[in-house]
Amino acid sequence: MNAIQETNFQFPGQTAFYRGKVRDVYSFPDKLLMIASDRISAFDVVLPRPIPLKGQVLNQTAAYFLKATADIVPNWLLDVPDPNVSIGLKCEPYAVEMVVRGYLAGHAWREYRDGHRVLCGVALPDGLRENDRLPEPIITPSTKAHEGHDEDISREEILRQNIVGESDYVQLERYALALFNRGTEMAAERGLILVDTKYEFGNLNGTVYLIDEVHTPDSSRYFYADVYEGNQQTGQPQKQLSKEFVREWLITNGFQGKTGQSVPTMSDEWVNQISKRYIELFETVTGQSFQPADDTDPLRRLEAAILHALNN
Repeated sequence: MNAIQETNFQFPGQTAFYRGKVRDVYSFPDKLLMIASDRISAFDVVLPRPIPLKGQVLNQTAAYFLKATADIVPNWLLDVPDPNVSIGLKCEPYAVEMVVRGYLAGHAWREYRDGHRVLCGVALPDGLRENDRLPEPIITPSTKAHEGHDEDISREEILRQNIVGESDYVQLERYALALFNRGTEMAAERGLILVDTKYEFGNLNGTVYLIDEVHTPDSSRYFYADVYEGNQQTGQPQKQLSKEFVREWLITNGFQGKTGQSVPTMSDEWVNQISKRYIELFETVTGQSFQPADDTDPLRRLEAAILHALNN
């Protein structure tokens, strides 16, 4: 299949261009246009091979949840003119990601396993096992890095450095926990557990908006609810619906994004397996059937859809 590695368009009225780890972002005076490419990143490193249909899954999952949470917090999304494209309001991003965790998994577990009992200023009790449910959801913020690794940071440090003002930060906390609660309820309806996720917010004319993606496979981790208790009781790994299986494969093959490490070779079979896992996540999380976009000439398809949207 023809995957979308990158785009290099020049649209009428375009004022700037930024290539993120996964998205290509085109700026206009009052709008942003995001193209979800098929690039995949792990440990804040873009892997060398794109994953067919991953960008479509990412974009359509985000649109699904932005619509489903618009009653909680206003969001940036205005239009989805193509399965890989979102157009929305141009907000000033807050320089932190609000990571909400309901379970001790992933990065939080690795920190805990290594002896840390305070994560981003939040104290964790002794005696927890990997994937245990936390007493209550916690927020473990990280600074938003344009390049390299995002860094853990505490609420106190965010306020001390005035990265976000206190009144705004309190609102971000309230929104993040409310969104996590909604995501938890929606996941339960699909037989899933929302383990952890991250939210990004921006400000436009004094109003806080939810921006970027929400509850997608790149920003969230899910467990299957029906086997969770049994696996915890027997010490078995949890059946996951997330990008964690990619990270685990990289770790097994000697890569964690550290200096001097090389990304292991990704075979065609492995690339196709990742693609199938992303499609599985979309269908399981949304309850909708995935309809692959026409990949005959994806760049031409994107450009035509975007130009039509910009002219209307």
